[in-house]
Amino acid sequence: MRNILLTVSYDGTDFCGWQRQDEGELKNSFRTVQGEIEIALEKLHKTPLTLYGSGRTDSGVHACAQAANFFSPVDSIPLDRYPLALNRFLPCDIRILKASEVPFSFNARFSATSRVYRYYIVYDKILASQNRFAWQVNYKPSLERLNSYCKCLKGEIDCASFASSGDESLSTMRYIEKAHFFTQKNFPDESEVLVFEIEANAFLWKMVRTITGTLINLDKKNAPEDSMKKILDCKDRTKAGVTAPAKGLFLYKINFDGIRRHK
Repeated sequence: MRNILLTVSYDGTDFCGWQRQDEGELKNSFRTVQGEIEIALEKLHKTPLTLYGSGRTDSGVHACAQAANFFSPVDSIPLDRYPLALNRFLPCDIRILKASEVPFSFNARFSATSRVYRYYIVYDKILASQNRFAWQVNYKPSLERLNSYCKCLKGEIDCASFASSGDESLSTMRYIEKAHFFTQKNFPDESEVLVFEIEANAFLWKMVRTITGTLINLDKKNAPEDSMKKILDCKDRTKAGVTAPAKGLFLYKINFDGIRRHK
């Protein structure tokens, strides 16, 4: 028996999120990333296996490097063969990038010390191939102004202003390691894309998308620099902006070697 950690990439467009639906009429009625990978694991191992993900991405959200572990009853499969073997059974919108063996006590969710998300924003023309993976806005954002709003997104923060109704978290306190904007070249035409990156110990439901939508709304209005701090301090979701579309959001990286914060 081995505990195997998978690094997973997926295009979330056609999935109803990461988490398998287990209850009542919803069971097996929606396509999920966890469900597809567990089907592949069962085909490879000839027995049902449970996959434990580091985070539950919503419908339409993508991942560059989701982390998920499972307990393999087969010791004969070399680790470097797992990606190739599993990808044979997986649809093209899920790819296993890497497999490694971890201690039995390791759990992809509870062993993670932080999650990094990136949100992609296009403000010029957008190619058809890019439309599934970025939010197109109708003005040119100010990188300097956006980063000035982000200054308050650091440390232990009550994120109630960015919690969607229906969030079941026991606490709205989160520890944000960093939050900032930068630009990079887009694929394949090398046009400029705006990227919002945020790292925290954990996130509330739709928190990253609500923060992104709020920041873009403030920038578009040329709001004062302290506007984001005021929204944060009021702890009222109605004071924040719109929730940005799911398609621009990527779970970019999972860290396991940082400082462990509360959830």
